[in-house]
Amino acid sequence: METREIAQHMVATKKGILAADESNPTIKKRLATIDVESSEETRNSYRELLFTTDGLEEHISCAILFDQTLRSSVKDGTPFPEVLKNKGIIPGIKVDKGLVELPRSYGEKFTQGLDGLKDRLTEYYELGARFTKWRAVITIGDAIPTSRCIDVNANFLAMYASLAQDAGLVPIVEPEVLMNGSHDIDRCEEVTRATLQSVFFHLYIHKVDIESMILKPNMIISGLKCPVQANSNQVAEATLRCFKQVLPAALPGVAFLSGGQSSIVATENLNAINQMGKNLPWKLTFSFGRALQNQALKTWQGKAENIQESQKKLHLRAKCNGMASVGEYSSDMEATS
Repeated sequence: METREIAQHMVATKKGILAADESNPTIKKRLATIDVESSEETRNSYRELLFTTDGLEEHISCAILFDQTLRSSVKDGTPFPEVLKNKGIIPGIKVDKGLVELPRSYGEKFTQGLDGLKDRLTEYYELGARFTKWRAVITIGDAIPTSRCIDVNANFLAMYASLAQDAGLVPIVEPEVLMNGSHDIDRCEEVTRATLQSVFFHLYIHKVDIESMILKPNMIISGLKCPVQANSNQVAEATLRCFKQVLPAALPGVAFLSGGQSSIVATENLNAINQMGKNLPWKLTFSFGRALQNQALKTWQGKAENIQESQKKLHLRAKCNGMASVGEYSSDMEATS
């Protein structure tokens, strides 16, 4: 498929993206919550559980992998990318190398990983990846974010996206305004708008084909420590207002990150956004990690006898979010769990 066709597939109706790109330190923390030691065997077993779930392809269009996962296999020796492709799920790869402190800043961060990226992208394509992901984070706090931090991260996102498209890969561009903090929803909207404006400015400068990329932003929500939490309708109103002001019509779609929201809240907010957002030029779907996996992980507990039930939980979560991506989710769907 051509990159524009792949981008459209990634945001297909009633489908979203499974984010399974946790680094080894991150997956170690996740496995520790169920008292399972992180080893190559346990990591592969868990990801095999995810990727071999019956019917996963009904509501998952593609899956973001970590470097080691892209090179690994299920127990019968079939590479993970091949397992996914056999189900009609496009494999992709996280290519950034994490966050470091922005020099001469107020503790703000930027994302590293551009060095050697061109060669890595060529290799990833040969290994079966057809899209990529790069995450930048923007923190709201006293005197931050600065315009410098926003512009540095936007520029790096755009350079990455340009390199990915040169390698024949669809870039997921992920500028995440973190929900950490006591800010209200209005402040989140203000910062998200400024961030997205900068991102698209730099994407145009770097000649990125907007029709061959996917945006993975935060929903516009209250900070975790905000005393007054916005409800789903307020989240939908603010998010749609911001997007209508900033996003180009040529963009195929938006795949929201969950950003630390609970599984249910992330689904409810996605549903409200799609119920309120009608006749939009872009699809509005999901690219969740913990919000998709958490119930499945807790059910699994590292035990083979729990795999089938764990996969049912994953399938249900994917289905609920798939329906939310068209505004047809109902809390009654949760009862089947």
